[in-house]
Amino acid sequence: MPKVVYPGQIHVVQTPQEAERAVTFLKRNSLLGIDSETRPSFTKGQTHKVALLQVASDEHCFLFRLNLTGLTLPIILLLENPAITKVGLSLRDDFMMLHKRAPFQQRSCVELQEFVRPFGIQDKSLQKIYGILFGEKISKSQRLSNWEADELTLPQQQYAATDAWACLNIYNKLTELKRTGDFEIAAEPAPEPSPQHSSPK
Repeated sequence: MPKVVYPGQIHVVQTPQEAERAVTFLKRNSLLGIDSETRPSFTKGQTHKVALLQVASDEHCFLFRLNLTGLTLPIILLLENPAITKVGLSLRDDFMMLHKRAPFQQRSCVELQEFVRPFGIQDKSLQKIYGILFGEKISKSQRLSNWEADELTLPQQQYAATDAWACLNIYNKLTELKRTGDFEIAAEPAPEPSPQHSSPK
């Protein structure tokens, strides 16, 4: 499958002031894709706080470097804003990590793992769901990279932005299919009958 890369502009947010300006810009949208990244730990018992929050529209994706800015009030207010729908995958995990940085109450969130179910999609991974719907592959090569590095590499930025935007793209595609009814759910294969074992007498 061809590889998909976020087509819009990527903005790396590294100061609280930049975060405030980014949120002001993002609030113009009623629908956003979100995701987060945490520096992987290869030492038993060692954990890291969430380092990056990605928030994407179709044209712009902002990468909030939370390890530099913290979870600032404008970002919290965006996550709590009931007028803006936030779409993501495995959001429970994302919010669990974000709550370790600051308390807040997320609102108007769509969990894609539940949203895809009525369409007969059983797969739970973003990569597989995207492949089914678009025939394109999301690269996972940067997943275990250092998200607290001094500078995020271009491949890291593209990976992070693509993940958040892919959630948005999936939601928009399925919403359109729901509106038109232009989809078919494949029948589940019938389970094979289990062999009958006679009880020893």
